[in-house]
Amino acid sequence: MKKSIYVGLPVKNLAVSTKFYEALGFKKDGEFSDDTTSTMVWSDTITFQLQTHEKFTGWVSKKVADAHTMSEVLLTLSQDKQEDVDSLVKTAVNAGGKAGTRAPINFGWLYNRSFEDPDGHIFEAVWFDMNMKRTAEEKLK
Repeated sequence: MKKSIYVGLPVKNLAVSTKFYEALGFKKDGEFSDDTTSTMVWSDTITFQLQTHEKFTGWVSKKVADAHTMSEVLLTLSQDKQEDVDSLVKTAVNAGGKAGTRAPINFGWLYNRSFEDPDGHIFEAVWFDMNMKRTAEEKLK
C-alpha cells in the first residue's frame, strides 16, 4: 500500500461541503461515502473525509472545534502554476467559501493565498519553483 494521508474534517452540512470540494477539483469516492461521510480524493495519495459532526465525534474524544472562531489545522494545496493559486481561491469563494483575511504572499519563486471552506477550515493555495529560489539565493551570495 502506498503511503497516503487521509484528512478527516467535521462539517455541518455534508451536501454543501461535498459540493464545495467538488468545485475545487476533488472527486467523490462513492465506494467510501454514505449519508454521514463524503470521501473526497485530491490525488492518489491525499484524501479528505468530510464527516458530519455526529460521525466525526465517534472517532475522537474531544469536542469538535468551531473553525470559524479558532484554528485547528492549516491545510495547503499545491498548484501547478501561479495563476492556478488565484483561480483556486476564486473558485473557493464562488463555491461558498471565503477568501483569506491576509494579503497574498509573493516571493517571486513562491506565491501563496488563503481561503476558508464553508465550515471555516483554513486552506492555503501555493505555487513554488525551487529552481527560481535557488537562483535567487545564488545571486545574493
